Amino acid sequence: MSLIAWMVAPYRRFAAFTGRSRRREFWAFALFYWLVTGALVLGFGRPTTFVWPFGYAVTVWVPQGSSGVWLGGLFHLVSFVPAFAVTVRRLHDVDRSGWWLLAWGVPMIGWAVVMVFLCLDGSCGRNRYGFDPRGRMRVEMYR
Repeated sequence: MSLIAWMVAPYRRFAAFTGRSRRREFWAFALFYWLVTGALVLGFGRPTTFVWPFGYAVTVWVPQGSSGVWLGGLFHLVSFVPAFAVTVRRLHDVDRSGWWLLAWGVPMIGWAVVMVFLCLDGSCGRNRYGFDPRGRMRVEMYR
């Protein structure tokens, strides 16, 4: 499959929270998501300065105007369920439950744990969530 096919594969498996997804599918989708978000910000964004208490100011590019906000909001709305589903399937590939996504709510430690799980190689052969998407077989020589 080409990179573009991997990028849009989660949209085809829109709400499938069962089964497993390879690292390639997950990270290609993440790349696609951030490329589109970056294009929307660059295309419709303007520098905006936010002033925090105690005089600290930061300037960021924010989509402004009705078309940028609408397009960005529509893209994020359309991508939410596929992003959630592909992340759950990716956790299934490393033999973890989708409930591990709740660890994302714990700052720093939870983020690190979930990111490690998302980067790990999938379990070889069949696990409790289904067959190996890479088609590898586990050979048990000694029983």
